[in-house]
Amino acid sequence: MLYSQHLTKFTKEHTDIFAAVVCGLLLFGGWFALHIGWLGWSMLLLSAAYVIGGYDSAREGLTTLIKDKELDVDLLMIVAAIGAASLGLWRREYHLIIDGAVLILIFATSGALEGYAMRRTESSIRSLMSLTPDTARVWYQGQEKTLPVSQLKINDEIIVKPGELIPTDALIVSGFSTINQAAITGESLPVEKTVGEEVFAGTLNGYGALRLKLHKPASSSVIQRVIRLVEQAQESAPPSQEFIARFERSYAKVIVVGGILLAILPPFIWGWDWETTIYRALTFLVVASPCALMAAIMPTLLSGIANGARQGILFKNGAQLEKIGKIRAFAFDKTGTLTTGQVQVSQIICADGFTQVDVLKAAAALEASSEHPIAKAIVQAAENLDWVRGVDVQAIPGQGIVGMVNHQKVTLGNAAFIQKDVNQLPRKLQELTISLENEGNTVVWVAQDETILGAIAIADMIRPEAKATISRLRQLGVEQIVMISGDNQRTAESVAQAIGIDRVYAQLLPEDKLEIIRSLQQQYQTVAMVGDGINDAPALAQASVGVAMGIAGSDVALETADIVLMTDRLEKIVVAIELGKRSQTLVKQNITLALTSILLLMLGNFLGNINLPIGVIGHEGSTVLVTLNGLRLLR
Repeated sequence: MLYSQHLTKFTKEHTDIFAAVVCGLLLFGGWFALHIGWLGWSMLLLSAAYVIGGYDSAREGLTTLIKDKELDVDLLMIVAAIGAASLGLWRREYHLIIDGAVLILIFATSGALEGYAMRRTESSIRSLMSLTPDTARVWYQGQEKTLPVSQLKINDEIIVKPGELIPTDALIVSGFSTINQAAITGESLPVEKTVGEEVFAGTLNGYGALRLKLHKPASSSVIQRVIRLVEQAQESAPPSQEFIARFERSYAKVIVVGGILLAILPPFIWGWDWETTIYRALTFLVVASPCALMAAIMPTLLSGIANGARQGILFKNGAQLEKIGKIRAFAFDKTGTLTTGQVQVSQIICADGFTQVDVLKAAAALEASSEHPIAKAIVQAAENLDWVRGVDVQAIPGQGIVGMVNHQKVTLGNAAFIQKDVNQLPRKLQELTISLENEGNTVVWVAQDETILGAIAIADMIRPEAKATISRLRQLGVEQIVMISGDNQRTAESVAQAIGIDRVYAQLLPEDKLEIIRSLQQQYQTVAMVGDGINDAPALAQASVGVAMGIAGSDVALETADIVLMTDRLEKIVVAIELGKRSQTLVKQNITLALTSILLLMLGNFLGNINLPIGVIGHEGSTVLVTLNGLRLLR
């Protein structure tokens, strides 16, 4: 019963795939029945294969013909298949009916694959919608009241408690807290926010209670703009897709018109008899059918997709496999893409008379009581050390933390906070910490009973393969590589310098990243964007090719992107480009072979040097050749 329900649901959601599979089974059954002499069953099964496999193509072709007054390849395929079937019935050459069914099966399979790829992107908007709460806690006439976010009005006061998601963009009118803005800006560390500063919908409030004032409609929030931008970018068709559509229709026009002329004019011009004329016209429709041309591309791209999947590279569709080999500019997000996205202790510096172990044990004793990302990084670094948990620990928001460890007062925090207990910071340590901060580290000072023990530098670590990947991209001919990040300018520049990126755009919101991608596209045409966060979704959708990090990436980034690196290894981008370049080469070879075979077969048909069986063999043979050539990409 459960299996039946799943099958019913699948056929409703994937009717194109179901039709292609059934068409293939019916075609096999019809072929088998014909070979064992069951002619009636064979004709019945093959007729069903024609109807089920060709229904969508016939409907699309006729719709295009009636509404747009255009001929396309779908209609040409139906005409060629019916022509082959009619000729087969007329001359009792029933294998021609099977050839027509094969044409239909090829197109049905291609349509099913295209439909599947399109459905993969539909859930991206639904994923975005789930990022913000549906309701907000509003302060109304001296009491709390819960309202739907859609009913909020400008100047409403909103209350957000610790650990809650912020329901809409607003200004802080009371309170102080740290806000995890990674979903919107991509910043690697929570940002401290206080009165007068703006907070964004979908971001996570830290330890402090906040009272917010709505200063713009909820529909104008950053996350809502992200949703609209993703929708717009996904709906716009790239120029290459429009060119292919125009080419298919032009090709269909030429072949159909040529077939009609060949069926009418030869008796009047060359004196052919009508049986020969109809025979040559139908042969022309069969040999001119673009199966070899269609097979020149799809098997090659599917082979490349399968090859990539074996190496942890998920291509959403074949078009992106082609595009990645033509990319002229790359834009990289920083946090979670070029870096690991997780802060770690990068360096420990100690004052004279103390060791790194002394500094780390004292810091961990206090930070064990905190849930802050910096605290977690310090405790993780000290997990193999023997230390005593501090008591009477008190956190001072935005400054630091104090407590007692072995009856001694330990203070942890920024330089200004430490100097309340320690009059003078060691100059040598100050110079080192300034240098570390310039490299993008966050520095935490550690003091014990008014004596400086040392300082701990915390940083989002650069992926070890990042520098080599950037270098290899340049060797492959990428003309421009930039970093676009929501993090602060100093941190972004330090990461870029370490891995060899020259151009850096920092402190960006999602719409800013989108504008930079558009600007790069005006200059370089084909631009790839590599990111992992929700804030990267509009830029990923706008880019010629969007590449998302699979493990670290958000659901929205994964759904919006065209390529997903399932292993989170940047060097796989290089593999993807190499696959793309190889696919371009094979596709060009296949197109040349397909067009050459079609032209030679048409010429042979016109000169009367081939009959229909030879034409079918030549047509199917060229299709097999280009398919096998494309399958070489599996290696």
